[in-house]
Amino acid sequence: MSRTSPPPYAYYGDDAPSPTPFESMYWNAVYYPNWRVYRDQPPISLNFDVVSHVFYAFAWVKPDGTVYLSDEWADAQIKVPGSGDIPEANGCLNSFALIKQKYSKLRVVLSVGGGGKGSETFAEVARNPASRETFARTALGLIQQFGIDGIDIDWEHPADSRQGGDFVALLAILRAYLPGPQYTLSAALPAGQWALQHINLANAAHYLDMVNLMSYDFSGPWTPKCGHQAQLYTPQIPHSTEAAISCHSAVTYMVRHGVPANKIILGVPAYGRSFLNTQGVGCAYSGCAGEEGTFEYKDLPRPGSQEMVDEHVGAAYCIGEDGGFITYDNPQTVQMKARYVRHNGLGGLFYWTGTGDASAHTQKDRSLVYNGFLGLFPQ
Repeated sequence: MSRTSPPPYAYYGDDAPSPTPFESMYWNAVYYPNWRVYRDQPPISLNFDVVSHVFYAFAWVKPDGTVYLSDEWADAQIKVPGSGDIPEANGCLNSFALIKQKYSKLRVVLSVGGGGKGSETFAEVARNPASRETFARTALGLIQQFGIDGIDIDWEHPADSRQGGDFVALLAILRAYLPGPQYTLSAALPAGQWALQHINLANAAHYLDMVNLMSYDFSGPWTPKCGHQAQLYTPQIPHSTEAAISCHSAVTYMVRHGVPANKIILGVPAYGRSFLNTQGVGCAYSGCAGEEGTFEYKDLPRPGSQEMVDEHVGAAYCIGEDGGFITYDNPQTVQMKARYVRHNGLGGLFYWTGTGDASAHTQKDRSLVYNGFLGLFPQ
């Protein structure tokens, strides 16, 4: 069987036989940012045969706790194209609801928060029992309105132990309003101990079905030296404190602090981070290229550059041309991460974002989501 053919019985499309218990252990999830509909990437652009969950980003929260749509035009009004037996819809959330009618195993989860403005009100809302309840009640209302499956909390990030306690209290009231297994409750958490230390992770995991570990952005324009942004393993001699962070170090920390391994979903970036005028990892650099220092994965490797993989740490990169040194994941490293998931009993993989990936329809040999799926369900 071709390596680009899905293994039998494992894919998520409804016309497949039911997966075995072993094969159904792993999730292959993507984040879908609502603004991508403006870049001609509607929901139907994803390959739902290999996607188990879509985290729809983002809803926001008002100071009184009310969860609301961050872009009502994109979410519920703009004409969104269909395909085949999936009709046109008004807004991306309604489009996903129609897609779920064809792919009944698909779970669509509304992600609340995000970086910057999306997380500004979390600390105030989570501190107050009344606003926490408003949050849970209005979140449930949006789930019911659009016929979707749950809530993902992307608070970036609880800044001290009090906020960490409030975070857990918010999860508790959400779980009361969103009982499992009917509803999915997840949270996106960073890989760095500087943030995780403020949260009682065992208590948080008690309420969560999935812990989306944001195992990327280990290096970037905020670090003094060039480094891999999503390495699977810590190098034997890391050149800095930041370079000691890896997918493995973050997973190890979470498990040691009481998070069940099978709830951890390992994050994969569908973008690369650029460092200009550098000799490589551990060396100085001057500036970054691309959009805010990044290139989408589907535009990598850059034309004329050379793509390589450091198999010791599990990181891909390309060198040369307009991007300088760009650190990212490619099919080889995402399959390494999928094997890591299987060997360590994790819950699966997620991708920020599904829209930054090479097409899982037409470029299966390059698609991170497709190759991650093949790694989770080996033939």
